[in-house]
Amino acid sequence: MVNTNVTLSGIMLDNPVIPASGTFGYGYEFAELYDINILGSFSCKGTTKEPRFGNPTPRIAECSSGLINAVGLQNPGIDKVISEELPKMRQCFHKPMIANISGFSVEEYVYCCERMDKQDQVGIIEVNVSCPNVHHGGMTFGTTPEAAAEVTKAVKAVTTKPIYIKLSPNVTDIVSIAKACEAAGADGISLINTLMGMRIDLKTKRPVIANKMGGFSGSAIFPVALRMVYQVAEAVKIPVIGMGGVSSAEDVLEMMLAGASAVQVGAANLVDPFACKNIIEQLPIVMQRYGITNLQDIIGGART
Repeated sequence: MVNTNVTLSGIMLDNPVIPASGTFGYGYEFAELYDINILGSFSCKGTTKEPRFGNPTPRIAECSSGLINAVGLQNPGIDKVISEELPKMRQCFHKPMIANISGFSVEEYVYCCERMDKQDQVGIIEVNVSCPNVHHGGMTFGTTPEAAAEVTKAVKAVTTKPIYIKLSPNVTDIVSIAKACEAAGADGISLINTLMGMRIDLKTKRPVIANKMGGFSGSAIFPVALRMVYQVAEAVKIPVIGMGGVSSAEDVLEMMLAGASAVQVGAANLVDPFACKNIIEQLPIVMQRYGITNLQDIIGGART
Protein backbone atom coordinates (compact mmCIF):
# COMPACT_ATOMS: atom_id res chain seq x y z
CA MET A 1 0.00 0.00 0.00
CA VAL A 2 1.37 3.43 -0.93
CA ASN A 3 0.68 6.83 0.62
CA THR A 4 0.00 9.66 -1.85
CA ASN A 5 -0.77 12.30 0.80
CA VAL A 6 1.19 15.56 0.75
CA THR A 7 0.98 18.75 2.80
CA LEU A 8 0.98 22.35 1.60
CA SER A 9 1.31 24.98 4.33
CA GLY A 10 -0.54 22.79 6.82
CA ILE A 11 -3.25 21.72 4.35
CA MET A 12 -3.34 17.94 3.81
CA LEU A 13 -3.97 16.86 0.21
CA ASP A 14 -5.02 13.33 -0.73
CA ASN A 15 -2.50 13.50 -3.57
CA PRO A 16 -0.24 16.15 -5.12
CA VAL A 17 -2.17 16.54 -8.41
CA ILE A 18 -3.67 20.00 -8.93
CA PRO A 19 -5.12 21.34 -12.21
CA ALA A 20 -3.35 24.59 -13.08
CA SER A 21 -5.09 27.93 -13.29
CA GLY A 22 -6.74 28.67 -16.62
CA THR A 23 -6.94 25.03 -17.67
CA PHE A 24 -9.78 23.83 -15.43
CA GLY A 25 -12.14 26.81 -15.29
CA TYR A 26 -13.94 26.76 -11.96
CA GLY A 27 -14.20 23.00 -11.92
CA TYR A 28 -17.88 22.43 -12.45
CA GLU A 29 -17.60 21.67 -16.19
CA PHE A 30 -15.14 18.90 -15.41
CA ALA A 31 -17.41 17.69 -12.59
CA GLU A 32 -19.86 16.61 -15.30
CA LEU A 33 -17.21 14.15 -16.53
CA TYR A 34 -15.90 12.71 -13.24
CA ASP A 35 -15.84 13.30 -9.49
CA ILE A 36 -13.30 16.11 -9.19
CA ASN A 37 -12.97 15.48 -5.45
CA ILE A 38 -10.32 12.93 -6.35
CA LEU A 39 -8.02 15.93 -7.04
CA GLY A 40 -5.57 17.08 -4.40
CA SER A 41 -6.93 20.58 -5.01
CA PHE A 42 -7.30 22.85 -8.02
CA SER A 43 -6.29 26.36 -8.95
CA CYS A 44 -9.20 28.33 -10.33
CA LYS A 45 -9.13 30.60 -13.37
CA GLY A 46 -7.03 33.73 -12.90
CA THR A 47 -9.13 36.48 -11.31
CA THR A 48 -8.73 40.23 -11.72
CA LYS A 49 -10.56 43.16 -10.12
CA GLU A 50 -12.55 44.08 -13.22
CA PRO A 51 -14.11 41.71 -15.79
CA ARG A 52 -11.83 40.96 -18.75
CA PHE A 53 -12.98 39.82 -22.17
CA GLY A 54 -9.45 38.73 -23.03
CA ASN A 55 -7.36 39.11 -26.16
CA PRO A 56 -8.72 39.09 -29.73
CA THR A 57 -9.00 35.76 -31.53
CA PRO A 58 -7.38 33.55 -32.66
CA ARG A 59 -5.84 32.91 -29.24
CA ILE A 60 -4.50 29.35 -29.63
CA ALA A 61 -1.76 27.92 -31.85
CA GLU A 62 -0.74 24.28 -31.89
CA CYS A 63 2.91 23.22 -31.79
CA SER A 64 4.86 19.99 -31.60
CA SER A 65 4.48 18.68 -28.03
CA GLY A 66 2.65 21.76 -26.84
CA LEU A 67 0.52 24.80 -27.61
CA ILE A 68 0.68 28.58 -27.51
CA ASN A 69 -2.14 30.59 -25.96
CA ALA A 70 -2.85 34.28 -25.55
CA VAL A 71 -6.25 34.16 -23.83
CA GLY A 72 -5.53 37.36 -21.91
CA LEU A 73 -6.86 36.53 -18.43
CA GLN A 74 -10.49 36.35 -19.54
CA ASN A 75 -12.62 36.25 -16.39
CA PRO A 76 -15.83 37.82 -15.01
CA GLY A 77 -14.04 39.89 -12.34
CA ILE A 78 -13.71 39.20 -8.65
CA ASP A 79 -17.22 40.30 -7.66
CA LYS A 80 -18.87 37.73 -9.94
CA VAL A 81 -16.30 35.06 -9.11
CA ILE A 82 -17.20 35.39 -5.43
CA SER A 83 -20.96 35.80 -5.90
CA GLU A 84 -21.53 33.30 -8.74
CA GLU A 85 -18.58 31.03 -9.53
CA LEU A 86 -17.54 30.01 -6.01
CA PRO A 87 -21.07 28.99 -4.96
CA LYS A 88 -21.38 26.80 -8.09
CA MET A 89 -17.98 25.32 -7.39
CA ARG A 90 -18.94 24.54 -3.80
CA GLN A 91 -21.64 22.20 -5.10
CA CYS A 92 -19.12 19.89 -6.78
CA PHE A 93 -15.78 20.40 -4.99
CA HIS A 94 -15.59 19.95 -1.23
CA LYS A 95 -11.92 20.52 -0.49
CA PRO A 96 -9.87 23.70 -0.03
CA MET A 97 -9.16 25.25 -3.43
CA ILE A 98 -6.43 27.57 -4.67
CA ALA A 99 -7.54 31.06 -5.72
CA ASN A 100 -5.37 32.44 -8.51
CA ILE A 101 -5.12 36.23 -8.50
CA SER A 102 -3.78 38.50 -11.23
CA GLY A 103 -3.41 42.26 -11.26
CA PHE A 104 -2.04 45.24 -13.14
CA SER A 105 -1.07 47.29 -10.08
CA VAL A 106 -0.09 46.53 -6.51
CA GLU A 107 -3.40 48.04 -5.40
CA GLU A 108 -5.34 45.60 -7.58
CA TYR A 109 -3.47 42.60 -6.18
CA VAL A 110 -4.18 43.84 -2.65
CA TYR A 111 -7.88 44.41 -3.35
CA CYS A 112 -8.41 40.95 -4.87
CA CYS A 113 -6.31 39.02 -2.36
CA GLU A 114 -8.01 40.70 0.59
CA ARG A 115 -11.43 39.72 -0.76
CA MET A 116 -10.43 36.13 -1.60
CA ASP A 117 -8.89 35.71 1.84
CA LYS A 118 -12.38 35.96 3.35
CA GLN A 119 -13.81 33.05 1.30
CA ASP A 120 -14.18 29.79 3.25
CA GLN A 121 -13.50 27.63 0.18
CA VAL A 122 -10.08 29.17 -0.38
CA GLY A 123 -7.18 27.31 1.21
CA ILE A 124 -4.30 29.01 -0.59
CA ILE A 125 -4.02 32.22 -2.61
CA GLU A 126 -1.77 31.92 -5.66
CA VAL A 127 -0.54 35.31 -6.86
CA ASN A 128 0.41 35.45 -10.53
CA VAL A 129 3.18 38.05 -10.93
CA SER A 130 3.46 37.52 -14.70
CA CYS A 131 1.13 40.47 -15.34
CA PRO A 132 2.29 43.80 -16.81
CA ASN A 133 2.63 46.62 -14.29
CA VAL A 134 0.63 49.45 -15.83
CA HIS A 135 2.35 52.01 -13.61
CA HIS A 136 5.83 51.03 -14.77
CA GLY A 137 5.66 50.88 -18.56
CA GLY A 138 4.15 47.41 -18.79
CA MET A 139 7.10 45.48 -17.34
CA THR A 140 5.77 42.40 -15.58
CA PHE A 141 5.91 42.26 -11.79
CA GLY A 142 7.74 38.95 -11.91
CA THR A 143 10.75 40.15 -13.89
CA THR A 144 12.63 41.75 -10.98
CA PRO A 145 13.13 40.66 -7.36
CA GLU A 146 12.12 44.12 -6.15
CA ALA A 147 8.76 44.20 -7.96
CA ALA A 148 7.86 40.63 -6.99
CA ALA A 149 8.76 41.33 -3.37
CA GLU A 150 6.66 44.50 -3.38
CA VAL A 151 3.56 42.56 -4.43
CA THR A 152 4.30 39.78 -1.94
CA LYS A 153 4.70 42.15 1.00
CA ALA A 154 1.58 44.11 0.09
CA VAL A 155 -0.74 41.10 -0.18
CA LYS A 156 0.68 39.45 2.94
CA ALA A 157 -0.28 42.57 4.88
CA VAL A 158 -3.99 42.06 4.13
CA THR A 159 -4.32 38.24 4.19
CA THR A 160 -4.29 35.42 6.72
CA LYS A 161 -4.17 32.45 4.34
CA PRO A 162 -0.99 31.07 2.74
CA ILE A 163 0.30 33.13 -0.19
CA TYR A 164 2.07 31.32 -3.04
CA ILE A 165 3.74 33.50 -5.66
CA LYS A 166 3.53 32.15 -9.22
CA LEU A 167 6.70 32.99 -11.11
CA SER A 168 7.42 33.54 -14.79
CA PRO A 169 10.27 31.62 -16.44
CA ASN A 170 10.90 34.52 -18.83
CA VAL A 171 13.65 35.96 -16.65
CA THR A 172 17.41 35.76 -16.34
CA ASP A 173 17.55 34.57 -12.71
CA ILE A 174 14.40 32.99 -11.32
CA VAL A 175 16.18 31.98 -8.10
CA SER A 176 16.82 35.57 -7.01
CA ILE A 177 13.15 36.42 -7.58
CA ALA A 178 11.99 33.40 -5.57
CA LYS A 179 14.32 34.29 -2.71
CA ALA A 180 13.06 37.89 -2.73
CA CYS A 181 9.47 36.64 -2.45
CA GLU A 182 10.44 34.36 0.43
CA ALA A 183 12.15 37.24 2.22
CA ALA A 184 9.02 39.38 1.72
CA GLY A 185 6.88 36.77 3.48
CA ALA A 186 5.66 34.36 0.78
CA ASP A 187 4.45 31.03 2.16
CA GLY A 188 5.26 29.16 -1.05
CA ILE A 189 6.31 29.45 -4.68
CA SER A 190 4.48 28.17 -7.79
CA LEU A 191 6.55 27.71 -10.93
CA ILE A 192 6.73 27.87 -13.84
CA ASN A 193 4.23 29.92 -15.78
CA THR A 194 4.36 29.67 -19.57
CA LEU A 195 7.38 30.45 -21.74
CA MET A 196 6.93 32.99 -24.53
CA GLY A 197 6.50 31.62 -28.05
CA MET A 198 4.88 32.20 -31.42
CA ARG A 199 3.88 30.49 -34.68
CA ILE A 200 3.68 31.89 -38.23
CA ASP A 201 1.13 30.67 -40.78
CA LEU A 202 3.00 29.86 -43.99
CA LYS A 203 -0.11 30.46 -46.11
CA THR A 204 -0.85 33.94 -44.79
CA LYS A 205 2.76 34.64 -43.78
CA ARG A 206 1.42 36.24 -40.62
CA PRO A 207 1.52 35.22 -36.94
CA VAL A 208 -1.13 32.59 -36.15
CA ILE A 209 -2.18 34.32 -32.92
CA ALA A 210 -3.80 37.75 -33.13
CA ASN A 211 -1.62 38.84 -30.22
CA LYS A 212 1.43 37.67 -32.25
CA MET A 213 3.05 35.99 -29.23
CA GLY A 214 1.65 33.91 -26.40
CA GLY A 215 2.43 31.52 -23.60
CA PHE A 216 4.06 28.27 -24.71
CA SER A 217 3.04 25.25 -22.62
CA GLY A 218 2.85 21.49 -22.91
CA SER A 219 5.19 18.54 -22.51
CA ALA A 220 7.95 20.25 -24.53
CA ILE A 221 8.66 22.67 -21.66
CA PHE A 222 8.87 20.01 -18.93
CA PRO A 223 12.71 19.83 -18.79
CA VAL A 224 12.92 23.62 -18.41
CA ALA A 225 10.28 23.61 -15.67
CA LEU A 226 11.98 20.73 -13.87
CA ARG A 227 15.32 22.54 -13.91
CA MET A 228 13.81 25.72 -12.48
CA VAL A 229 11.89 23.83 -9.77
CA TYR A 230 15.14 22.09 -8.80
CA GLN A 231 17.02 25.40 -8.60
CA VAL A 232 14.34 27.26 -6.64
CA ALA A 233 13.59 24.40 -4.22
CA GLU A 234 17.29 24.20 -3.44
CA ALA A 235 17.45 27.93 -2.70
CA VAL A 236 14.33 28.51 -0.57
CA LYS A 237 12.94 26.95 2.59
CA ILE A 238 9.25 27.39 1.69
CA PRO A 239 7.20 24.82 -0.30
CA VAL A 240 7.28 24.78 -4.08
CA ILE A 241 4.43 23.75 -6.39
CA GLY A 242 5.96 22.53 -9.65
CA MET A 243 4.29 22.87 -13.03
CA GLY A 244 5.12 23.11 -16.71
CA GLY A 245 4.53 20.26 -19.13
CA VAL A 246 3.40 17.73 -16.51
CA SER A 247 1.38 15.05 -18.28
CA SER A 248 2.03 11.73 -16.51
CA ALA A 249 2.49 10.14 -13.10
CA GLU A 250 6.17 9.78 -13.93
CA ASP A 251 6.37 13.55 -14.44
CA VAL A 252 4.80 14.06 -11.01
CA LEU A 253 7.51 11.92 -9.38
CA GLU A 254 10.28 13.78 -11.24
CA MET A 255 8.91 17.13 -10.09
CA MET A 256 8.75 15.94 -6.49
CA LEU A 257 12.27 14.52 -6.60
CA ALA A 258 13.38 17.94 -7.87
CA GLY A 259 11.83 19.50 -4.76
CA ALA A 260 8.14 20.15 -5.48
CA SER A 261 5.71 19.46 -2.64
CA ALA A 262 2.81 19.31 -5.11
CA VAL A 263 2.39 19.46 -8.86
CA GLN A 264 0.04 21.33 -11.18
CA VAL A 265 -1.17 19.97 -14.51
CA GLY A 266 -1.94 22.58 -17.16
CA ALA A 267 -1.95 22.08 -20.93
CA ALA A 268 -2.64 18.35 -20.59
CA ASN A 269 -6.18 19.23 -19.40
CA LEU A 270 -6.81 21.07 -22.66
CA VAL A 271 -5.79 18.03 -24.69
CA ASP A 272 -7.54 15.43 -22.53
CA PRO A 273 -10.14 16.47 -19.92
CA PHE A 274 -9.41 13.24 -18.04
CA ALA A 275 -5.67 13.98 -17.76
CA CYS A 276 -5.65 14.65 -14.02
CA LYS A 277 -7.93 11.69 -13.29
CA ASN A 278 -5.63 9.39 -15.27
CA ILE A 279 -2.52 10.69 -13.52
CA ILE A 280 -4.08 10.20 -10.08
CA GLU A 281 -5.12 6.65 -10.94
CA GLN A 282 -1.68 5.81 -12.31
CA LEU A 283 0.27 7.40 -9.46
CA PRO A 284 0.10 4.47 -6.95
CA ILE A 285 1.02 2.02 -9.73
CA VAL A 286 4.04 4.05 -10.81
CA MET A 287 5.08 4.60 -7.19
CA GLN A 288 5.13 0.84 -6.62
CA ARG A 289 7.12 0.34 -9.82
CA TYR A 290 9.87 2.58 -8.48
CA GLY A 291 9.75 1.35 -4.89
CA ILE A 292 8.18 4.52 -3.46
CA THR A 293 5.82 3.98 -0.52
CA ASN A 294 5.36 7.57 0.72
CA LEU A 295 5.37 10.62 -1.56
CA GLN A 296 6.37 12.99 1.24
CA ASP A 297 9.63 11.06 1.58
CA ILE A 298 10.84 11.76 -1.96
CA ILE A 299 10.43 15.57 -1.98
CA GLY A 300 13.81 16.94 -2.98
CA GLY A 301 15.27 13.46 -3.13
CA ALA A 302 17.26 14.18 -6.26
CA ARG A 303 19.23 16.82 -4.34
CA THR A 304 20.47 14.55 -1.55
